[in-house]
Amino acid sequence: MGFPLSHYCCFLCVIVLLPVLCKCEDTFTYSRATYYGTSDGLGTPTGACGFGEYGRNVNGGNVGAVSRLYRDGTGCGACYQVRCKIPKLCADVGMKVVVTDHGGGDDTDFILSRHGFSMLARPNKAADLFAYGVVGIEYRRVPCQYPGSNIFFKVHENSRFPDYLALVMLYQAGLSDITAVDIWQEDSQAWKGMRKSYGAVWDMANPPKGPVSLRFQVSGRRGQKWVQLMNVIPSHWKAGVAYDSKFQLDY
Repeated sequence: MGFPLSHYCCFLCVIVLLPVLCKCEDTFTYSRATYYGTSDGLGTPTGACGFGEYGRNVNGGNVGAVSRLYRDGTGCGACYQVRCKIPKLCADVGMKVVVTDHGGGDDTDFILSRHGFSMLARPNKAADLFAYGVVGIEYRRVPCQYPGSNIFFKVHENSRFPDYLALVMLYQAGLSDITAVDIWQEDSQAWKGMRKSYGAVWDMANPPKGPVSLRFQVSGRRGQKWVQLMNVIPSHWKAGVAYDSKFQLDY
């Protein structure tokens, strides 16, 4: 009788007693979660990832801050399924949260927006769940999904044309991380790495003139891969504007 590959992986983990070396797709991690308050119950535009307004309302405002999952900003934009562990109060499926901020405390891995925290609850049980303040949870990383949307490169508000360019990627689908971003230098015919400024923000002083061509390194379960996008940002870019890459990740 055949075994599905995911079951075979879990079987091997038990047999060799090395679960830390075996990662099955359906594995949950146990932790704790709490919530923070905003006037509208959504996220905050001043989160440590540098997403701005996107960090407030992406995923319907079901966003949150993480501690160790932040990974010096590499974890920004990642999606997780989170479900709490109080049977009478907690929905079976839980909710999907997008990481937009960094924060921790009280042994929590997630500090959810108030709206996101309410989505953990069964119908009409949110008030009872809020009364706990901190709840036990289990979570796993899941693919981000933005149907009908490409990745956008937003020119961060702190950018100053033409002397300083800072970028942040929005609507990145899939399970992978962005671990490097390069800009094409036409005069030297070479790629030059952007600096990881903070969170999900990459920057460069004195960027090349003309249309901006980028490549970024994608790291995940399939290893590492460079994605190259030519002339993805116009010559006269503007701070605060997000430009459609015409490209999306699916892994």
